[in-house]
This record gives sequence, structure tokens and C-alpha cells, in this order.
Amino acid sequence: MTTTLTPRHRAYWHRTLFLTFSLLSVWCLVTFGAGYYADELNRYTFMDFPLGFYIFAQGSLISFLVLIGIYVIGMNYLDRKYQVGERR
Repeated sequence: MTTTLTPRHRAYWHRTLFLTFSLLSVWCLVTFGAGYYADELNRYTFMDFPLGFYIFAQGSLISFLVLIGIYVIGMNYLDRKYQVGERR
């Protein structure tokens, strides 16, 4: 059984991939970028903790939650726009 995608489904899929890869790029930058510059960041303190430590302990987790929220909002928007959502 073969399924042919309509232009609307292709547009939805391309937008979904763009959103996903964009957010994964930000995730990668936050995770590995902050780790790469940890020594330089540790020269500064935030709430009596080295900044590099604080970013990994708290800041990265907060940014991951924000990324998840952006993904949920973005996908709900795309589902409504392209009418491919689930019925509730």
C-alpha cells in the first residue's frame, strides 16, 4: 500500500523538520558550547558559584525546558495551520 503525499502534507513535513532541526541546533549549542567555554566562564561568579558550573547545573536545564515549550507551541500551531491535528 503506497501513500502519496499532497503538497500540503509536504509543506507540513518540511516545516516540522525545520522546527526540529532548529531547536536541536540550539540544544547542541547550549550543551556543547557552554561546555567548551566552561573554563572561561568559571572566571565569573553568579550567586557565589562559578558561572560555568551554574550554567550546567541550572541554566542548561531551564533552556531545555524552554526548548520543549517552544516545540509544543510550534507543533500545535503547525497542526492547526495544516489541519493535521488529532481530534479531541
